[in-house]
This record gives sequence, structure tokens and C-alpha cells, in this order.
Amino acid sequence: MASAAEVDPRRRAAIRLELAASYFQAGRIDVALEEVNQALASDPGSADGYGLLALIYMRNQDWDQADASLRKAMSLRPQDGDLQHNYGWLLCQRKQYVQAQEWLDKALAQPGYLERPKTWMAKGLCLQQAGLLVEAQQALLKGYELDAANPVIAYHLSNVMLQGGDAKRAQFYIRRLNSSPQSNAESLWLGIKIERALQQSAAMRQLADQLHQRFPESRQWLAYERGAFNE
Repeated sequence: MASAAEVDPRRRAAIRLELAASYFQAGRIDVALEEVNQALASDPGSADGYGLLALIYMRNQDWDQADASLRKAMSLRPQDGDLQHNYGWLLCQRKQYVQAQEWLDKALAQPGYLERPKTWMAKGLCLQQAGLLVEAQQALLKGYELDAANPVIAYHLSNVMLQGGDAKRAQFYIRRLNSSPQSNAESLWLGIKIERALQQSAAMRQLADQLHQRFPESRQWLAYERGAFNE
């Protein structure tokens, strides 16, 4: 059982970590980094602290520091699926695609791991980056099956299908997304490109009207006006 002297620094560290997470989410990276470092000074055994530190380094594209921080976090909590997911995604950013898939699979294998849709999406995006479009589509479909209401998964699934030459299947998923309140400039623009690939000019114009009305200053609308469909 922890002594009172041990509990107090841990409590201070936990408060600092909450602050750090808030600053990180608000984009105040330098302040978040300072708070995390102070939290770890109070509680050097905090896996959460090293995990957040790794996310900060990843945001700054400081891959070596992120790698070291995640390895430290996983040494403190070896069966943590969230940490394994983040490490797999880090390896994907470093173009270490085979190792990335191994770590993402480790996360999926953890009993009780709750972020399976996110990890299947990460697997799909990583496979897409590796040029493995068939495998990427399969992974994204699994993510979609687990969380069909997730607009990010739906978008990337449609995009991979279009890249793979299956515009008809892509149309199904992007139309479903664009008919929901979760549609945005990116999803409308992808929908336009898919309808164009299928030579559906009326549907294409309808989406273009939405894009213009809702997002007239967006880079997607500017690209549409230029006819830059392949950018």
C-alpha cells in the first residue's frame, strides 16, 4: 500500500497530467510539454505521463523522442492496447509498415480493448500508405462494421475504394456520409470526385452546390472551380 508521502506526489502528477492533456487538445503544445515533464518529475513511474509525452513528440514529428517515450510507457504497462496502438501508428509514420501492423495487431489482441474501430482504421490507413489497397480496404471495412456511424472511417473507406478503382462501392459509403449531418467539405469533395468517376453529372452538380453554399471559402471549393479533380 502506498504511503501518504507517495500518494501526494502522485496526486499532484495526476492533476498536472490532466492540465497537460487539456493544453495538448487545445494545441498549446509547449505548455503541455512543460506540464507533462513536471508531472513525470513528481511521478516517474507514470505510464500515462510517458504516453502523453509521446503524443506531444509525435505532434512535433520528433519521432526518436516519441519512440523512446512510448517504449518507456509500455515497459511500465506492457498490456496497454492504447499504448500499443500509438506505437503502431508511430511506426507507420516512420514508414516501418510491417512492424506497424504487428503492433496494431497486438492492440487488437488485448482482452477488453475498447478502441478496435480506431485501430482497424489505423491499420487501413497504414496499409494504404504502404500501397496495399486491397488489404487497406479490408481493414477499413472491419472498422466500419464495428462503427458504421464513424464519419472518418466512412470517408477513408470510400477514398481507398476510389483509389482501388471501385468507384461504385465507394459511392455507396460516401453517399451515406454526405446525406448525414456529419458531412463536411472533404466528404463532399470526395463525393464529387466519385460521382465524376461514375459520370453522374446531376449528382456531381448537387454536391458542388452544397459545397459552394456551405463552404464557399474552402480549398475544396477552390479546387472544384479550377477543375483540379486529381490533386
